[in-house]
Amino acid sequence: MVDLSTSYLGLTLKNPLVVSAAPWCESLEKIKQMEAAGAAAVVLHSLFEEQITLESNELDRHLSHGEHYAEAMSYFPDLSNLKLNPEPYLEHVRRAKAAVQIPIIASLNGVSAGGWIEYGRKIEQAGADALELNIYYLPTDPAMTGAQVENMYCELVQKMKASLSIPIAVKIGHNFSAIPNFCTQLDRAGADGLVLFNRFYQPDFDLEKLEVIPSLTLSNPYELLPRLHWVAILYGNVTADLAITGGVHDATGVLKSMMSGARVAMMTSALLINGIDHLAAVRRDLISWMEDKEYESIRQMQGSMSYRTVAEPAAFERANYLKVLSSYVLRR
Repeated sequence: MVDLSTSYLGLTLKNPLVVSAAPWCESLEKIKQMEAAGAAAVVLHSLFEEQITLESNELDRHLSHGEHYAEAMSYFPDLSNLKLNPEPYLEHVRRAKAAVQIPIIASLNGVSAGGWIEYGRKIEQAGADALELNIYYLPTDPAMTGAQVENMYCELVQKMKASLSIPIAVKIGHNFSAIPNFCTQLDRAGADGLVLFNRFYQPDFDLEKLEVIPSLTLSNPYELLPRLHWVAILYGNVTADLAITGGVHDATGVLKSMMSGARVAMMTSALLINGIDHLAAVRRDLISWMEDKEYESIRQMQGSMSYRTVAEPAAFERANYLKVLSSYVLRR
């Protein structure tokens, strides 16, 4: 029998299929369906920093360094209309823990320490098995350096780790100049897991109204490639567990994620497109492929295609860039 078990953030999981934050994580019934379909853990939708304290001086200070133009504030929703304010979110964590047997990972989305530490403690007390820090920050101030942005992330992780006992994962974007170095800094700051990568939603232009408008698109399998690339490079260089999110749509994506060195593969868009029962299909396809290729366990393949393991590590470097370009044949 194929062993699909893995470990993530110190948690033993029955398989590597984790549901990442999605709107339907607000529903206990949906979470129950996810467990029944084969999800090994669920990351709840985020509690936003703006829900905790919009008026805090620290948040104002960070916003003054980032998106501080008047137009940017229009992207913030009417916080009074958000479905879950801080206290109901904590109750949702408690109810979710009571409703299912799989781990429940809470999520905080923001940029400053502020109320994060207080609510991180409350989330821990509510019974969450782990906490994912979704640090969503877009520096637009030309005077702010990359080192300052990285330090802000690391300081937040250090403060949260000093205040909580549950494991902490850090979800980051790919727009950093030296990803291995930055991830090493987060690792040293105490991150138990690194989730690669956050999808920063880009605004679009409405040419009729001449307005900048929010735009939301679901991921596609092609987005998996940069995540595989960087996890494969990070594998063995950090002690934090690695997770891939974005572009995982089927068993093939999960298998590639494992071989790159990830402990878990997170899905949202694929489930929004195909339904929650898609998890069961992915699990069946995983088992079928592993039996066909005579793999005994998920752990056996983890990191088998990483930078440290493959016969030609240059495939992850500049040499591969030259090889790819020279291999293209023009067709008339």
